Amino acid sequence: LLLAGVVALGFTVETALGFGATLVAVSLGSGFLPLELILPAFVPVNMALSLLIVVRQRDQVELRFLLGRLLPFMVLGLPLGFVAFSALPELVLRRIFGAFLLALIGVDVWQLLRPAARRGPLPRAAEVLLLLVGGAIHGAFGTGGPIAVYVSKQALAEKGSFRATLSALWLLLNTLVVAGYAFRGLLGADSAARSLSMLPALGLGLILGELIHRRVNTELFRRLVLGMLFVVALSLFR
Repeated sequence: LLLAGVVALGFTVETALGFGATLVAVSLGSGFLPLELILPAFVPVNMALSLLIVVRQRDQVELRFLLGRLLPFMVLGLPLGFVAFSALPELVLRRIFGAFLLALIGVDVWQLLRPAARRGPLPRAAEVLLLLVGGAIHGAFGTGGPIAVYVSKQALAEKGSFRATLSALWLLLNTLVVAGYAFRGLLGADSAARSLSMLPALGLGLILGELIHRRVNTELFRRLVLGMLFVVALSLFR
């Protein structure tokens, strides 16, 4: 039941903002199950959520930005993440992920304290490097979200377009991630049973997240999520 609650929270966050489901599931869910059991079950269900959002908001997907700037470099980074997921101990992966979250939070806090830091596009070289790292993180953890979010939020101001474009990105990337799981023999009857058990949480998260997306100030919600992720990041170092 606790794991189902974590999964529902993750789906609620992603439905509301367009990112965050796997961050929540991996960070909090790793206290209940190893990552190698959570991710092969969770990522296919998360793809269903991404598909639902993309189908419903297909006219808001910014294809030029998605295919020209986001996707190519994140795909190039995926193999590095696959290697790390297979080769490194889970404790090491958890701490790397925790350090990554703390770095992300530091950037966001800096931008909140200094609004002028938000202005101006990223240099192209920095954007490419960040997206390569984001792809590697996505290959290892199923979530390069924070990196893609950081790059995208300067280009996509409208929240519906932001959510739809990121959902399309996750759908495409996770197709490759799931193929990698299948190649390594991580998909089977057990992972399918876990995926099926997450479907009620998907339905609940979709309903709650859609209500939040429509009615709650998105900037305020992102700040609340930032605070939650800070607690989660610290817990990964235990």
